Amino acid sequence: MTSQPAAPERQRDAERTRAEILGVAQQEFARHGYAGARVDEIAARMRTTKRMIYYYFGSKERLYIAVLEKAYAEVREMERAIEVEHLAPVEAIRTLAELTFDHHDLHREFIKLVAIENIHQAEHIRKSAALAGLGTPVLDLISRILDEGAARGDFVTEADAIDVHMLISSFCFFRVANQHTFGALFGRDMTAPEHRARLRKMVGDAVVAYLRGAST
Repeated sequence: MTSQPAAPERQRDAERTRAEILGVAQQEFARHGYAGARVDEIAARMRTTKRMIYYYFGSKERLYIAVLEKAYAEVREMERAIEVEHLAPVEAIRTLAELTFDHHDLHREFIKLVAIENIHQAEHIRKSAALAGLGTPVLDLISRILDEGAARGDFVTEADAIDVHMLISSFCFFRVANQHTFGALFGRDMTAPEHRARLRKMVGDAVVAYLRGAST
């Protein structure tokens, strides 16, 4: 009996190790920022060596870019999984808004990473070929919903997909990213469980009202 080649198993081990490094690195970068995170600390938590991490990723910057790529890819995967073709435009755009709310609520490290990268003026995102066209699918989805809504007379406001995506994202992002300053100034924890259902409904209501021309 001949033994199976070891290459596939080594490949799986390498992929698993790479994924584990990314998971730990995401926590470190989200907690300390790009400048404050230390590859030595990531290696210590992995019980491996700095050299091994560089073997997989080459440098701290390339590790950080890989973390960003992973985080954004997970968001886009969520958006691609949304099935709204069977829904009327109003319910479709509401569903997209509410699921975006859910994702941001559950993936708070992603919010921190985005905030950190904005401090760096998207310096690292611009270096990633993988992120270059990653926003296209969600814009295509929103465009289809807007076109159908306009054709049916449900939506009367002239808005493009980027505007609507920004409207949804800004609400969902602000709630998580600004929770501490908002709480200190106004005495309300926007992420507290008792506010969740109301705010989740609010983002859907706001987008639908805007597209239906409630402000005109």
